[in-house]
Amino acid sequence: MLHAFMSLIARCLHPFGRPDDANAAGKDGLLWFRDIGKFAAGDFSMAVVQANQVLEDQSQIHSGPFGTFVGVYDGHGGPDCSRYVCDNLFRNLQAILAESQTVVNPETIEQAFRRTEEGFTALVSELWSSRPQIATTGTCCLVGVICRQTLFVASLGDSRAVLGKKVGNTGGMAAIQLSTEHNANVEAIRQELKESHPDDPQIVVLKHGVWRVKGIIQVSRSIGDVYMKHAQFNREPINAKFRLPEPMNMPFLSANPTIIAHPLQPNDSFLIFASDGLWEHLSNDQAVDIVHSSPRAGSAKRLVKAALHEAARKREMRYSDLYKIDKKVRRHFHDDITVIVLFLNHDLISRGAVLNPPLTIRSALDH
Repeated sequence: MLHAFMSLIARCLHPFGRPDDANAAGKDGLLWFRDIGKFAAGDFSMAVVQANQVLEDQSQIHSGPFGTFVGVYDGHGGPDCSRYVCDNLFRNLQAILAESQTVVNPETIEQAFRRTEEGFTALVSELWSSRPQIATTGTCCLVGVICRQTLFVASLGDSRAVLGKKVGNTGGMAAIQLSTEHNANVEAIRQELKESHPDDPQIVVLKHGVWRVKGIIQVSRSIGDVYMKHAQFNREPINAKFRLPEPMNMPFLSANPTIIAHPLQPNDSFLIFASDGLWEHLSNDQAVDIVHSSPRAGSAKRLVKAALHEAARKREMRYSDLYKIDKKVRRHFHDDITVIVLFLNHDLISRGAVLNPPLTIRSALDH
């Protein structure tokens, strides 16, 4: 039984997606996109724009017999951790489901996050003598899983999931944020950090108008960033700006995700999963309005371009001039931005429709 289930999972992990979607991807400068595609519960749209010298955002969609899995991983300090999570988090969840012979629930999702964190920490330990700087890489994680008419959203860091929900028969669409953001600039997060570190008056520090954990990092939860979690990695030869002057008696960051379970309702129209690069420039309401007022095809790309136009406006420049700026320099104007939009078909959801063959898609490693 277990062997058969794992064989089924292996087929879900085929790296090239559905044959009929093979030519659907496009590229426009530093922007990569898939305008429209099918998943088990409806349609999807996906887009990524690169700003860093090496793309630090990673993302994926898997849709098969288990349901649908969406992951957005906003890396920092380099691409190592976000790539590792994109390689392993979904596989870990599938393995846990196979081992326990159960369906997706908050406990299995939390176990998958924990197993992924442990795996990356082990990798850092293995590479410490040859690549110690991998200890200073980390990633925010935003995961959505649709299983049996329930949406689970799990988050670490400050990526965001927003639901577009029809408002009665008015034709309007409400924007409902489903994820929790773990960022020290949020007062509730600062309070959480102070309560969990009562003997450390410097657990959050305001530097240049930005609150940071220990004056170093804005997010309070992540996978990776092991230099902020394990004392043996907060020492030479990592970069001096990451080394703390006082002993580390307990982890400063957590890898424990906030998880919500949302029973899907007929008025739930679409879901936007995006890294914070989008939300730096667009509000929840603006993003939902853009998706609601335009054709489905190209929705994710449209959101990314709206954010880029706003980034250009803030710098008093034209979008056409921003477009010409190459990666690395582009980071001075905006972050890497990843957007996945899922359009929900409630007939498919209620019937428990299964996509055959399964869908597997992952954004490019670099653009």
